[in-house]
This record gives sequence, structure tokens and C-alpha cells, in this order.
Amino acid sequence: MTDEVKNQSDKNIFSLWKVLLPVIIGLTVVVLMFWHDAKKENLAEVWKGIHFTWWTWACIVLAFLCMLGRDFGLSWRFRALTDHQLRWSQAFKVDFLCEFTSCITPSAVGGSSLGMVFLNSQGIEFGRATTLMITTLFLDELFFVIFCPIIVLFTPAHEIFTSGGGAFTHGIRLTFWLVYTAIFVWTFILFSGIIWKPEWIRKVIYKIFQWKWLKRWNSSATGLADNMVATSKELRTKPMRFWLEVFGGTALSWTSRYLVVNALFLGFLPQENAHQWVIFAREFVIWVVLMVSPTPGGSGVSEWLFSEYYADFIPTAGMALILAIFWRIISYYVYLCIGAVLVPEWLKKTVTRFKGKKTSN
Repeated sequence: MTDEVKNQSDKNIFSLWKVLLPVIIGLTVVVLMFWHDAKKENLAEVWKGIHFTWWTWACIVLAFLCMLGRDFGLSWRFRALTDHQLRWSQAFKVDFLCEFTSCITPSAVGGSSLGMVFLNSQGIEFGRATTLMITTLFLDELFFVIFCPIIVLFTPAHEIFTSGGGAFTHGIRLTFWLVYTAIFVWTFILFSGIIWKPEWIRKVIYKIFQWKWLKRWNSSATGLADNMVATSKELRTKPMRFWLEVFGGTALSWTSRYLVVNALFLGFLPQENAHQWVIFAREFVIWVVLMVSPTPGGSGVSEWLFSEYYADFIPTAGMALILAIFWRIISYYVYLCIGAVLVPEWLKKTVTRFKGKKTSN
């Protein structure tokens, strides 16, 4: 990818409408849900019934600290992947930029779509940055492949999947296992491509994307295959300590993200403390399902899914929606705000660097 193409790509991905779209979708769904729930109950009374005690505020702070744990885990992983070449400040900046990208792109795309560009802007050679982002993708998928079965094994099926029963429950269960199967297959391909049989995977990808109806993606697919081989050459030399550190950062980041919901339940619905494990387990299901959300950052889908999926733990629909809003503010809208601060400065530096290179050439 040339500097000119990268520069144009950066401008396109961060265009204003792409930033505003998820906000509009999320707010629209919230308003519709408020309007729907207002027919069934007095939402003003529900809000008045929430008592913001010192304990409630402490748990809200705890929820923010859990998200900080998520950022620390991913920044730690970026430092480990670059052999600590990145400073903590640089690692956090890359993390925030990746999360902002996740907020404004469909969940299936994720923040890694421009991760190599962000790393490159912090002094990591672009080819190596691409290698590192493929590694982060593999680690994230590996986390789900390992821990989802463990969570399901230690949580009764009627507790992790049941929330009101009927078509919703069956739909959630089916979607979860279909997406998990796809994640498992993709993780196996990544493992084979970057650790086990990289040359074999490259040959298979080359042949498959020679087929007539797949030729339009040939360039992207062969580029991915070549990057897998390059990634394999670097990763095969890494000691076990490296793998423990990067996977530890991965596990810390995802676990901390899930614990945000536990903290909110702890503060707003202390009577549900006995169900903290089930609340945590259901987060795995929610995030796996959200991986196929067509909206940017899961906007709209997240709020609705949270309200429905935890409905059996929450006394009223209004309370469920209020909890969903707090959850999205802490785990989503905060990153939109941080990105709105970081991205203009980052784009300005990127454009300046591009112009400097163009002038020198």
C-alpha cells in the first residue's frame, strides 16, 4: 500500500458522516425503545426509582476502571508485540484509535482494519505493522475459541441462553453457535497460516481465488496470504514468554470489558449479586452475536440485545434500557469522544508527513 493510498484511505474512513452514523442509529433505537416502553410503564417513575447512592456511584467508577483495564490490556499487548518498542503513551494512542475505528465500522470489520496504519504512524515499519495486526486478530479469535466452551461448560444452558424463552432464545442460541463455528474455522486458518503450515495455506488461497467468481478479491486474498507467511517467519522465533505476555494482555482486555456489566448490575441491582457469574457468562454470548452486527460498532443492535437478553434479571423494561444506555456510554460513546479528540491531530500529522515525503521525492 502506497503512502498516497493510505492517506486517502485515512481521510475516507474518518469522514464526518461515518462518525455521526453510529450515533444517529444508536440514538434512534434508544428513542424508539423508550417510546415503546413508555406505553407499558411510566419511565419517569422508573428513573425516580433509581437511587444514586455512594454505592451506585462507586460501581459506575468501577465500570470505568474495568474499561481502563481493557485499554491497559490491549496497550500492554501492543508493547509486547513490538518488543516494547512502543512507549506506553504510543501504545494507548494506537489502542484508542483502533477502538474508535471499531466504533464507526461494522463489527465484522473491527478496529484492526487500520491498525497497521496506526502502528506505522508510531514508527513501526508498515510491513511489520501488518504482521502484528494479523497476530492481534489471531489472539482475539483464539480467546473466544478457548473460553467460550469453558463458559458454556460451567454455566447451565437454561441460564446462559434463556431470557424470556421463545423465538428470541432460540435465535440467540443458534446465532451464537453458528458464529462460534465460523470463529473456530477462521482461527484454525489463521493458526495454520501464521504458525503451522503457512506455505500450504498460501497455495490454497492462491488457487481458490483464481476461480472466476472470486477473482475480484484475488489481490486482497493473496496479500493476506503473503502477510501470513511473513508473520509466520517472525512468530516462529518468539519464546514462550512472548506468547504468555501477549495472550495475557488479550485475556485481560476482554475480561475487563465484560466486567463492566457486572459492575453496573452491582451498583443498580445489588439483589442480583447471586447471578454475577451468569451475568458475566452472557457477555460472551452478546459479544459473539455482535460480531455479525451490520451496523457501525453494533449501534442500535447492542442496546436492543442488552435490554432483551438481561430482561429476566431486571424488574422493568425501563430499567433494562437505562442500564443498556449506561453500558453503551461507558464502553462505546466514551471512545467516540476520545477518537474525536485524537483523530484530527493524527490525521493532520499523517497528511503533513505524506506531503513531506512527496516534496522530498
